[in-house]
Amino acid sequence: MKRLLGLFWLTVLTLPVNAVELGIEAREVYERVSAGDSSVLFVDVRDPVEIMFVGFTDVVHLNIPFLLVDRHTWSEERGAFAVNRNPDFVAQVGNELARRGLGPDTEIVTLCRSGSERGEPSAAVLRENGFPNARYVINGFQGSAIKEGERAGFRLLNGWQNEGLPWSAKMNPDKIFRTDLQP
Repeated sequence: MKRLLGLFWLTVLTLPVNAVELGIEAREVYERVSAGDSSVLFVDVRDPVEIMFVGFTDVVHLNIPFLLVDRHTWSEERGAFAVNRNPDFVAQVGNELARRGLGPDTEIVTLCRSGSERGEPSAAVLRENGFPNARYVINGFQGSAIKEGERAGFRLLNGWQNEGLPWSAKMNPDKIFRTDLQP
C-alpha cells in the first residue's frame, strides 16, 4: 500500500503544472510589456496578410503565424482559401525564446483577431508541447462582433483596438513573419 501511495504522489508531483490562467486581458499584457517585463514573450499569431489589412500593434515582440492561408488551395466547404497550421509554429516560438535567453517556463502570450480561433488554440498547443505558461489575449486584437442592430457584424465591443491600446495600419518589418526571410 505504501508503495502504491508513493507511486501516486510521484505521478501527481511530476505532472506538468500550468502556473497561470490561459486567458489574459489586453490591457494587462500592454502594461506588462510596455513596462519592460522580460518574463513575457508577446506573439501575434495572425497570418501577416490579415495583419496587413486589419492592423498591427508594435507592442508585440514578433509575429509567428499559428495558421497560414494557402492561396494555392481553395476550400469549397469554407468558400475561401484553405488555412493550415504552421508546422513550424512550436519550434519557431522555442527558437525565439532561446534567442532571447528565455526558457520554456516563460510566459508566452498569443494574440489573434478575436482570441478564439487562433489565440486560445495556439496557447493550448504551446502548453501541450512543453510551454506550461502559454496564454492568449481574451477577445484578441479586434474583439467580438456586435450581434444586432445597425452595426451588426462590426468588431467594436472589446479587444486590443477597442480598449484604445496602441496600434497602427503599418506593419513593422522587423517583427512581422516574412517568408522571404525564412530558412
